[in-house]
Amino acid sequence: MTDQGFRLRPWETSDAEVLLAAYGGSGMSTERPDGVAAVEDAARLIREWAEEAAARRAYTFAVVDGPDVLGQMRVTMQSPVHKIGWISYWTLDEHRGRGVGSTGLKLLARYCFDELGLFRLETGHRLDNPGSCRVATAAGFLVEGRERQKLLYDGVRYDTETHARLATDPDPA
Repeated sequence: MTDQGFRLRPWETSDAEVLLAAYGGSGMSTERPDGVAAVEDAARLIREWAEEAAARRAYTFAVVDGPDVLGQMRVTMQSPVHKIGWISYWTLDEHRGRGVGSTGLKLLARYCFDELGLFRLETGHRLDNPGSCRVATAAGFLVEGRERQKLLYDGVRYDTETHARLATDPDPA
C-alpha cells in the first residue's frame, strides 16, 4: 500500500523505540496504552498487534517513508456482521502538516474496503483537535455529528465529532 511515497506496513518489534518515543510527543498522552513505559513494553504491544491481526480483530500499521516511521493507522473490527470498522490514527510531531495522516488514512480505507471487505469506516476526534478533523476530511470521511461529553481525560469531559466513509463513497482527490 503506497501513495506519495508513504506506505503502510505492519509494525515490527525493531520499531519499539520509535513507538515509545512517539507516545511522548505532544497530544499523545491519551494515545499511550496503559503499561507501555519502556522499550520492552512497546515491543510487547507490537507483538500483541500482530496477534490481533492474525485473529482478524484489529490491524495496526506504521505509516512509513522509506525506513522512517511517520505515524500510525489502526482499524478495529467493530461489527463483522455489518462490516463496520473503527479507525484511529496519529502522526509523529515532526511529520505533521505533510499529508502523512490523510494519505495514510486513504491507504488504510482502501485496504479496509478491498482486503477486509468492510463497508463502513468510522472515526472521531475531540472538538479541540482540528488537525485530526482535517485528516479525516481530506481522506474522504464525512462529518456525521457531535457526541456530547463522550470522552473523559484527567477529569474533564470532551465532546467529539464523528466522521464516516463508506465503500461506495467516491475516492477523495
